[in-house]
Amino acid sequence: MTTSKKIFFFGEDHLTAGLALGLTRGTIQGQISEKARKKIRASYEVVARIVEMGKPVYGINTGFGPLCTTKISKSETKILQNNILQSHSVGIGQPIATEMAKLMLVLKAHSLAKGFSGIAEATLDRIIWHIDNDAIPIVPSQGSVGASGDLAPLSHLFLPLIGLGRVRYIRKLISTDQLHRIYGLEPLELGPKEGLALINGTQFIAAHAVMAIDKMHACLTHADIIGAMMIEGLQGSVKPFYNELHKLRPFKGNGHVASRIRFLLEDSEIMQDHIDCERVQDPYSLRCIPQVHGASRNAWLHLKELLEIELNSVTDNPIIINEELTISGGNFHGQPLAMALDYACLAASELGNISDRRIYLALEGNSPGVPKLLMKDTGINSGYMILQYTTAALASENKGLCFPASADSIPTSLGQEDHVSMGSISGRKALQVLENVEKILAIELLTAAQAFEFRKPMKSGVLLDEVHKTIRKKVAFADKDRVFSDDIEKGIEMIKDRTIILSVEKTMKRHNLKMESPFEEEFEKY
Repeated sequence: MTTSKKIFFFGEDHLTAGLALGLTRGTIQGQISEKARKKIRASYEVVARIVEMGKPVYGINTGFGPLCTTKISKSETKILQNNILQSHSVGIGQPIATEMAKLMLVLKAHSLAKGFSGIAEATLDRIIWHIDNDAIPIVPSQGSVGASGDLAPLSHLFLPLIGLGRVRYIRKLISTDQLHRIYGLEPLELGPKEGLALINGTQFIAAHAVMAIDKMHACLTHADIIGAMMIEGLQGSVKPFYNELHKLRPFKGNGHVASRIRFLLEDSEIMQDHIDCERVQDPYSLRCIPQVHGASRNAWLHLKELLEIELNSVTDNPIIINEELTISGGNFHGQPLAMALDYACLAASELGNISDRRIYLALEGNSPGVPKLLMKDTGINSGYMILQYTTAALASENKGLCFPASADSIPTSLGQEDHVSMGSISGRKALQVLENVEKILAIELLTAAQAFEFRKPMKSGVLLDEVHKTIRKKVAFADKDRVFSDDIEKGIEMIKDRTIILSVEKTMKRHNLKMESPFEEEFEKY
């Protein structure tokens, strides 16, 4: 028995990062209601009347950018729209991932369907056709300064509408012409304003932000779980996670992380074993997990809140309010997301930085029962020493990527666009940093599991014990040197496919466990 997909109404329903990913991955079906169609038609008709009257309105019957004072005749307004897609298709570099390009289509469809862009129904229907049929345009990764939105990437994204460009279809790269022949389609003839509506907007930046929200959320969760396992392995104290402490400095992220660490360490024999030990305090990489992970979690929450506003906004230009009011403004400017993405980039880097410190700490051999370099027979064996070289390299690379792209601005368009956001670079850098963090966390996962092993036969609580078993299904305990890159690749795979998170969730469900945090909903739903 098949179940129907959840329906999302473009232009009407409230879009979140999670829903956008569901629409992109095909678990949610996007549609346009008749109510939205009426608004879309009304906006399109307003543009048609403006052209008929001949009243100069930017982008409808004038040139673009510094050519905004150049009047375009009624007969040339449609040619203008085709030309803008071609002239602005100047992207270079490796194409973005197919999923990212499809996500851009989803985000653009939602914005256009709000009925303030003068787009034709047929044009919007063709965009949704591309989404539904997984015929996804090829979009180069470089070339946007995030000013009039993402002009170059969006131009490439919509070349197929006019019969140009290439698409990824059934895992093959084919020309749009080939795609049209397969389905018996014809290129669209864009009406006045349509080309500009398609390429003005922040969908390249926003798509990167959606992916960053998803990837960073997983990294934050992994960091807490792995950090808790490292506390067990090195027999750190649970006191720095007490609620009494965090009530005195009530940042949401800090409190949430502290709650999660306490929850993961609950009923642990390992923690009980050293409850009366003489150690006064732990190094910061263990003791300050709530403050560091929590600060990164606060940055994630900030990005999520701003992104949600952006996903439900109209970001092209000019905006068609009614026949008497069209506004050429700056809703396409990427600064609101650019700055938040730079903040998230720094926050992600810090997750990797403290993770590298914990790995180094685990290798020192200062915790009773855990040998130096996490291996008993060292000398002939190097143990886990060189794995930390890799995390040090990745953490250092991330520091170099943390310079905020939004701090820069290079004038374009002969000075008409004299302040640009560089938000596209903010988004690309944030994802680069997050991919490096995934690798660092994978290596910490291996070292934490190795340290954890030396606590046997004592057991942790049910959650971390199950996590350890899950790791051992993929990567065996190391009692001598081997090709550790093979282990690292398996660790990265576990991080990317979220095996560890799923292990915790399944164990919680099986044992009917629930974490109590006043901020659970804010940090776990997006």
